[in-house]
Amino acid sequence: MKQNRRSELHLALPLPKRILAALALSGLTQLALAATSRDIEEEVNKEWQEIALTLPAAPVAENLLAFYDSGSQAFFIDAKSLSVNSDGSVRYTLVSNSSGGAKNISYEGIRCQTGEKKLYAFGRSDGSWSNSRRDQWERISDAGANKQHNTLFYDYFCEGKSTAGKAEQIITRIKHKQVLKSF
Repeated sequence: MKQNRRSELHLALPLPKRILAALALSGLTQLALAATSRDIEEEVNKEWQEIALTLPAAPVAENLLAFYDSGSQAFFIDAKSLSVNSDGSVRYTLVSNSSGGAKNISYEGIRCQTGEKKLYAFGRSDGSWSNSRRDQWERISDAGANKQHNTLFYDYFCEGKSTAGKAEQIITRIKHKQVLKSF
């Protein structure tokens, strides 16, 4: 009897009002779904915003931490320059010494989320910086002459697509050669 009564009430509404009621309910559902879908899409497509560049002081020998040796070049991080930033990047001064005596200094960044690196500036012998002309993030490769970036990314800076801790934790890992991955 209850079902008949509901049917009677439903049928008591004139046909145009029943159609309008159904359309209104359907429209509200569609609006809610569209809003949720839009929110998710905006979050996914939210453009990453890089923080402003501030160049560090020139590196000094007592702050250099060795982390990779290719045989022909030894690579060091200046512990005082290493920072984990609010944009998800890790920035650091890289020092490389070749077996022939050449020394190169650069200020760089790595993004764990994308597996990319960026060269910001080159260090000069007088302690000043020269901005890099390359203003693009580039994929980190494990081949060729730039394995130092791959080592920083996998062994010390990143766990998956996230930064592996704060600057102090990363510095401690490098000091003690405590790599994140195991073979």
